[in-house]
Amino acid sequence: MEYKFSYKITAIDLWKLAMYGIYGSIVGVANIIFTISMFALVVRFWRDVNTFLKILLILGVFLFIIIQPMMIYLKSKKQIEAVPVDMEIGFDDKGMHIKTSNQDSIIKWKEIKSVIKKSSMIIILLNSNQGFIITNNMIGEEKDDFFNYLVSKTNK
Repeated sequence: MEYKFSYKITAIDLWKLAMYGIYGSIVGVANIIFTISMFALVVRFWRDVNTFLKILLILGVFLFIIIQPMMIYLKSKKQIEAVPVDMEIGFDDKGMHIKTSNQDSIIKWKEIKSVIKKSSMIIILLNSNQGFIITNNMIGEEKDDFFNYLVSKTNK
């Protein structure tokens, strides 16, 4: 079997990946607990504090629900600039093929550490800080078949 995709990811795709990582870990739980605690402090002390403390309370509430996601999105926009525009990615019995106008390379199946399926993407991890995102937009209707193919090749 063979699959071939035009590799087009966006800053939103990288943002979703980062948010999956954060809110799928203990850090996300801590973020949620902090936000709820800050909201409770706002409700409890709003009338009793001065303007400066009100600003700090509001910043505390917005830290993990607005500020952090916005900062992650801005970082994702910078990262997306490093991805070649004309990149193609393919999969066959030999491994994963990456083709750009400058370079062709192959990643053998044994070099792929894991494959993770999320609601809007499939994540192919080579190591702890290197991988590829295959979005549902790239795959189309073949998402389940493609994921099963990847898992069958990486579990040998």
